Amino acid sequence: MKAAIVDFIRREPILILSAAAAAASCFPVPPDRAYLGYIDFRTLALLYALMVVVAGLGNAGAFAHLAHTVCAHAKTTRGMGLLLVAMSFFSAMLITNDVALLTFVPFAVVLLGMTGRRQDLIRIVVLQTVAANLGSMLTPVGNPQNLYLFSHYSLTTGGFFRITGPVWGLSLVLVLALSLILLPRAPLNAFLGEEPGMDKRGLALYLALFALCLLSVFRVLPWLLMLVILAAVLLICDRKMLLKADFMLLLTFVAFFVFAGNLARLEAIDRLMRRILGGREYLAALLTSQVISNVPAALLLSGFTDQARELLLGVDVGGLGTPIASLASLISLKLYSRTRDAHTGRYLLAFTLVNLLLLLLLSAALLPGGG
Repeated sequence: MKAAIVDFIRREPILILSAAAAAASCFPVPPDRAYLGYIDFRTLALLYALMVVVAGLGNAGAFAHLAHTVCAHAKTTRGMGLLLVAMSFFSAMLITNDVALLTFVPFAVVLLGMTGRRQDLIRIVVLQTVAANLGSMLTPVGNPQNLYLFSHYSLTTGGFFRITGPVWGLSLVLVLALSLILLPRAPLNAFLGEEPGMDKRGLALYLALFALCLLSVFRVLPWLLMLVILAAVLLICDRKMLLKADFMLLLTFVAFFVFAGNLARLEAIDRLMRRILGGREYLAALLTSQVISNVPAALLLSGFTDQARELLLGVDVGGLGTPIASLASLISLKLYSRTRDAHTGRYLLAFTLVNLLLLLLLSAALLPGGG
């Protein structure tokens, strides 16, 4: 039992900390009916639905088929690395940065092992990680903080893309330029094996459900109706997928909703937070993300500012930096550390250098006087 508890704490430190913070905040603000108003049920429903649908697409073989098909045409390490980085960047816009890395980092490990280029693994995985974190910023469904802030501030679709689009475009240029600089042009000669099969019926089902989710994200379809339809379809067609969501992440959201809601009801804390954030929302979001990661930072700070643009960009760019700035970065670190002959120290050094460089370049363009 003790070992199980320790293992849970190691796997879910953000949930443990958020739950402890939420519990502590209940002492000065005892539970009452207002607590229900803290929780953004729309965001939770959309996040759950998207996680289930993306898991279904992966189960149908969509991502493995895509990776195999694209990388089969690579002739050099640089070419293969660019394709892996590009897939991480562009797919994260729709399937989230976490899922993009869970899908394409293991594929990179297999490919580099087959081609005898394991020495390039650190560079490619680091580039995949920053690509997924930055590529996911474009859309509301790219990562949890985007989905939450899109709903919290009632942003229009056009308004959201006007905020994220220019930074996303600059990020694409920087990531591709770094890839060209860091990846060697060594020839490849490897047989990737048989092309992975796909469950075409499953693919069609989950693509339809993904379209249903997007209709709800963009407020064409009420979220409650979307959730009912999704649950009904999966109960009939694939009920086991109803449990394929990251429920620990959903509980983390609930805990931070309670914590942030209680803080906002403490007048002294509310005044202090608004004074700290006033005119410094981007930097505050970026720095807070380095310590507690960008999803909790968005949940915490959104209750004290109406500056949606600065907060959104701060937590998205704030996914760069330390390994805990984005939970997706921890996924890559964990996947790499489990590979044969892993050099975790070298990985963390390369990760830190690349992340800090991109963070400084993007912040120079975003901060006043930077463009």
